[in-house]
Amino acid sequence: MKLRTLGITLLLAGVLGGCATLAPDYARPAAPVDNTWPASGGKVAASGTNESVATPGWRTFFVDTRLHQLIDLALANNRDLRETALNIVKARAQYRIQRAELFPAVSADAGSTARRTPGELSGTGQAITSRSHSVDLGFSNWEIDLFGRIQSLRDQALETYLASEETLRSTRISLVAEVAGAYLTLSADEALLQLAQETLASQQSSYALTRKRVELGIGTELDLRQIETSVETARRDAAAYTAQVATDRNALVLLVGTAVPDTLLPPAGLDSVTTLRELPVGLPSTVLQERPDVLAAERQLRAANANIGAARAAFFPSISLTATAGTASSTLGGLFAAGSGAWTFIPQVSLPIFNAGANRANLQVAETDRDIYLARYEKAIQSAFREVADALAQRATLDARLDAQHKLVDASAASYRLSEARYQKGVDSYLSALDAQRSLYAARQSLVSLKLSAATNAVTLYKVLGGGNLAL
Repeated sequence: MKLRTLGITLLLAGVLGGCATLAPDYARPAAPVDNTWPASGGKVAASGTNESVATPGWRTFFVDTRLHQLIDLALANNRDLRETALNIVKARAQYRIQRAELFPAVSADAGSTARRTPGELSGTGQAITSRSHSVDLGFSNWEIDLFGRIQSLRDQALETYLASEETLRSTRISLVAEVAGAYLTLSADEALLQLAQETLASQQSSYALTRKRVELGIGTELDLRQIETSVETARRDAAAYTAQVATDRNALVLLVGTAVPDTLLPPAGLDSVTTLRELPVGLPSTVLQERPDVLAAERQLRAANANIGAARAAFFPSISLTATAGTASSTLGGLFAAGSGAWTFIPQVSLPIFNAGANRANLQVAETDRDIYLARYEKAIQSAFREVADALAQRATLDARLDAQHKLVDASAASYRLSEARYQKGVDSYLSALDAQRSLYAARQSLVSLKLSAATNAVTLYKVLGGGNLAL
């Protein structure tokens, strides 16, 4: 067979192998959740519209420039993110391997064979030495994909690869949220440490004054010991928050994946870092279908759907071709001489007749896998809906809780000032002032914690709503 004939054979086989697959037509399943969020959703509750409303990208959502730089460092250095990215490279290579099976693997082969036959076997009584040389171009056992088996496997590999890309995007969103959360937590603990240190300094000053009063005979030992308990409590808290701040910094370094410069650490207190932009009003629940983890689950469902096509194709005949064209001769000099052309053409058809139900069982496995991935996809949407609903439920009461806590701090501060003044004038014992001081200290701690809750709630909403545009 001439090389031109071999080329025509390849082209014809390629056309025959371009048939559609036997996989079921895919349609995105309906979301198993309501179109609107629960009534407690507050400002982000939707009106039921199906219009797509995108959440802002993280560079827009977060406005603190130090946090921007930390997130950039994390996206470049975090090891979990790097591992996920390498998994994408692996999945892409696996897809290319599967796709390559749609085409014949053409190879060029050259060989030489020498053989000696003993005289007693040659039939002439004389030993015979024979030699042959050949050069061939062709392909072996190439399956013509008449019923789309290889095409279905290629589609499955493609969807698996695309699922890994969505997983990378989901990992990025989670990393951005985790870095922001660690940044805010460090800022809050710095504020609590500063509060403990301020309280310790104030109580140490009160302790010194009370001790002088005792020495002058105008104070009591009970007052001194009561103040001492407050001093030691504040000293204990200062030591605990010092350790907590160090732990928070270590957690931030692990997330970022490299050393964090002191210039990028947050200041004590959350006021300067919680200016997070508001999320859009009227986000529909259909935005959840664009979450990367939900899209990854859908890609896995599509891959399982494609695998059904490969299982169905196993019921039909498979056709494979082996073909070579080249030259052969008993001498090297005659390889390319006239009349040395050689070719082989071996078509083979395999028809499944009896395999003890293996093909039917394989089809049932494929269909069951599709149902499993459908359940996982629906569960992913339901979990996403609950995450958003929970975050909205928290968000709905945060403003009221913060307002009440601010007023509680103001009232506690006024109560402490009055109690301290009454103690200084000898109207009350120091026990009243001590109780007022403890109430003020606890109220200020709770205020910091509530501010942190409000900030992290916004970060959580950003994450569970899909994270917006992650373009770097």
